[in-house]
Amino acid sequence: MKIGKPFNTLSKSEYLHYIHNYKKYSDFNTLGLYRSLCENEKLNTNDRIQIRDYANRFFGKTFNFYQLKDPLTYFNLITLGRELTVADESKVWEDIKKNQQNILSEKRIKHRNFGDYSKHNCGYDDCRYNGLMIKQGSALTEKSIHFNSDKNNFEAKNKSERIKKQRKNSSKIIKDELDDLNF
Repeated sequence: MKIGKPFNTLSKSEYLHYIHNYKKYSDFNTLGLYRSLCENEKLNTNDRIQIRDYANRFFGKTFNFYQLKDPLTYFNLITLGRELTVADESKVWEDIKKNQQNILSEKRIKHRNFGDYSKHNCGYDDCRYNGLMIKQGSALTEKSIHFNSDKNNFEAKNKSERIKKQRKNSSKIIKDELDDLNF
């Protein structure tokens, strides 16, 4: 069976029915379900929170993975019905970043091309590359996942070049010092 209509047009009872019977529907999409909770104008905030919590009982692991796959949707869903200050908002984003790092290390994932991070989205509607799958680190990359513990390859290259110059100049420095002593 198929649902046959967008999630963001459903009522609360329809959401609950489709979530409870999600295995019967071949076109059921959990990310679409969660995104539609933010977009659906038919629902009030309390209904959205109830539907989110009910869906999390079935799709809890998937919802937690959205921290990595679609962090903006995850942020919007966990802050439903809460008024946040700037400090609260930055704290939530820091927690999401920590959880992203934990998920990557627990699952032993070495690459960071997930969801929003794997597609070009520069913000211009007329960009011909919008939605194009991109390789991590390519010139088309707009955003990527960064952690404080990441190794800075640019700085490492500079350090190796600086040490190489010091090694080459060390014999010259020693020779100059010996010449100064021989006067």
